[in-house]
Amino acid sequence: MSRIGYKPIQIPEGVTIDVKDHNVGVKGPKGELNQQIDPDIIIDIEDNEIKVKRPTEQKRHKAMHGLYRSLINNMVIGVSTGYKIELELVGVGYRAEANNNVLDLTLGYSHHDYFQVPPEIKVSAVTVKGKNPIITLESFDKQLIGQVAAKIRSLRKIEPYKGKGIKFVGEQIRRKAGKTAAK
Repeated sequence: MSRIGYKPIQIPEGVTIDVKDHNVGVKGPKGELNQQIDPDIIIDIEDNEIKVKRPTEQKRHKAMHGLYRSLINNMVIGVSTGYKIELELVGVGYRAEANNNVLDLTLGYSHHDYFQVPPEIKVSAVTVKGKNPIITLESFDKQLIGQVAAKIRSLRKIEPYKGKGIKFVGEQIRRKAGKTAAK
């Protein structure tokens, strides 16, 4: 059984927490995030620590206890240090360019794919000769950056035979053997 809800969250320097009417606001040097929480969950702030408590041992309260602790922890980490995701384009002729939060992707189709990135995310594309192009996404919102990365990946999914497509940097792709010649 998970005990993640019991772990206190350390508040780094420069981060302020505001709890009002079942709404948790976290403000830091990178940005500001808000999260609506269930009225049953109790949040205590003392000695630069946030403690999330549950009123009973009901299954519903146990589930929300760990969930809200993780969401608040992700918000604190996001506004203090931020999140970074790197995507790699694997394939001959695959290119990426970033201009004013618009990502111009050439992914082997007959047309270019233009992807509008939300203003909360900083996007950059680096192409080094002899290596695959890399798209870097940086943001303070973990949920948003993950959703955008998944959407970009869905433009050209990795295929298991040649390994072409968009993947996370360092991701292991399960490869399949191709056809064998019949005799």
